Amino acid sequence: MPEAGIRAGIVGLGSYVPERVLTNRELETMVNTTDQWIVDRSGIRERRIAGPGQVTSDLALEAARRALEDAGIGPAEVDLIIVATNTSDTVFPGVGCIVQDRLGAVKAGAFDLVAGCTGFIYAFSVAAQFITSGVYRHVLVIGAEILSRIVDWQDRNTCVLFGDGAGAVVLGRVPEGYGLVHSKLGSDGSGGPALCLPAGGSRLPASAQTVAERQHFIHMNGREVFKFAVRACGAGSLEALEEAGLSVAEVDFLIPHQANIRIIEAAAKRLNLPMERVLVNVDRYGNTSTASIPIALEEAVGQNRIKDGDTMLLTGFGAGLTWAVAILKWYDYRNAR
Repeated sequence: MPEAGIRAGIVGLGSYVPERVLTNRELETMVNTTDQWIVDRSGIRERRIAGPGQVTSDLALEAARRALEDAGIGPAEVDLIIVATNTSDTVFPGVGCIVQDRLGAVKAGAFDLVAGCTGFIYAFSVAAQFITSGVYRHVLVIGAEILSRIVDWQDRNTCVLFGDGAGAVVLGRVPEGYGLVHSKLGSDGSGGPALCLPAGGSRLPASAQTVAERQHFIHMNGREVFKFAVRACGAGSLEALEEAGLSVAEVDFLIPHQANIRIIEAAAKRLNLPMERVLVNVDRYGNTSTASIPIALEEAVGQNRIKDGDTMLLTGFGAGLTWAVAILKWYDYRNAR
């Protein structure tokens, strides 16, 4: 039965990025591009690339272990695992079940959620419902990607943008006045063709022709995605704040999906937020899709930038096309123990 007054918030954080660093200078030797061209258009200077033997579940598992350690709980205390990813190890089974097994979370249910780069906020919002309803006490939410396996390394417009990594959070019960304040999810399926991986599904099963036509790599209309991202993140954030009864002035930090510095700056401008109140690490990791927000959050908390009671606005966009916003009141669980 639902329990009244339960608040859901983060009680553990963890992230993991591969050791291999791919710089813009190295990309200059691989594709027709320059460091300056990449930086000017995306703000990215380097990204992490998974090793030959690594798969998405490997990255997710390491981030999960670190999050559980940070939360001070064991795998047996996890009730549910939700993995947001677009690059699962195989079409099925899902990454969530693989992580559940390797983690030893014997009591946990597990599933994957696909919502493009917006997947982490979608998964976070879904997980929070299980906490506030009283159904579960601890839900592990992971955003994990190995995008380097699905980018076309002959396409300079896309291969320079993406990186690999994983971020995880443990959601649990937090005191009144903390945790998830409000979330808002949106989509515009008419824009789906602007960002997609055409082949490999039921529409275009793998064949010699689809491979020859390079249909198993990310295809993106950058101009259309840019316009959607700026519009959706700006307007969506303002709508979410209004619904929560908050003003932009009450936002301490904006934590956007780390896709492109131009999009991040446009969103900050739309919200009239100075860049010192925006968390940015796209320059070091590139676009890690579902992993970008939890990685940025874990870094900021580790650097003591975020304080108890800070209001954070998480916003993202991605394939679908999808967008989402989550507003959190930070609970300093590390110092509360």
